[in-house]
Amino acid sequence: MTSRTQYALSQLELLEAESIHIIREVVAQMERPGLLFSGGKDSIVLLHLAMKAFAPAPAPFPIVHIDTGHNFPEVIEFRDAHVDRHGLRLVVGSVQEAIDQGLVREEPNGSRNRIQTPVLLDTVERHGFDAMMGGARRDEEKARAKERVFSFRDEFGQWDPKNQRPELWNLYNGRVHPGESIRVFPLSNWTELDIWQYIHNHDVEVPSIYIAHERDVFERGGMLFAANEFCRPKEGEIVTTRMVRYRTVGDATLTAAVASDAVTIEMVIEEIAATRITERGATRGDDKVSEAAMEDRKKQGYF
Repeated sequence: MTSRTQYALSQLELLEAESIHIIREVVAQMERPGLLFSGGKDSIVLLHLAMKAFAPAPAPFPIVHIDTGHNFPEVIEFRDAHVDRHGLRLVVGSVQEAIDQGLVREEPNGSRNRIQTPVLLDTVERHGFDAMMGGARRDEEKARAKERVFSFRDEFGQWDPKNQRPELWNLYNGRVHPGESIRVFPLSNWTELDIWQYIHNHDVEVPSIYIAHERDVFERGGMLFAANEFCRPKEGEIVTTRMVRYRTVGDATLTAAVASDAVTIEMVIEEIAATRITERGATRGDDKVSEAAMEDRKKQGYF
């Protein structure tokens, strides 16, 4: 009697295989793809998968950073070191340059997060990108949960949640007319916990900001913001030194930290496994403007 050897992939291996398939589909179907890279954990994992998808050849597209100028220094240092180490092509869309040229205007509160959108759209147009891959996940926010893996954008870069293409049997339609483009989300089916377990299992390097460390912070709206050149405490907001880490990174004026003692990746995983609040819900002030804040921005062209 012949015995059969069963071969089964783990959950993370299935997610990895799906994401690599999606990335290869982008390169196969599109003429000028790019990969959005912020130096955050999701874009780091996405870039890791992209390099794995085409190894030993280099990734056949540039990485694109929409730079608000209000970044955490650890993240920019990581981005530049990562680019140099892996010989990547980096395209930067600068919000500061757009402000200087009068293309966008900074908000009264000093935040530049919302004015990233026109800079992103301008960068896509100037470089002729017909597809932009990003590390957004469906579990982050309910507007993201509505979006397809291949998300069609019209000639103005806008998203219509009622006009999306079917994705039956994991078949993706990347056909676009001149001026139109596709936003692609290879990590759609991953969760925050999946990301961290993958980082741990594959020794993926991330910025130190994700691990608990001492930082000068103050409380605002129930969240802990770092006191730095971009974000200053108001009257009555007391600065204290606390052990914190970041669950997500973005505009330093509105991205908050969380109190944490997780000084290793294993401890971070334990924290994430126990939490019931998404990272954006817990740490992003820009998503607290309204229930539809993210969806409104995505309709305007936000990633």
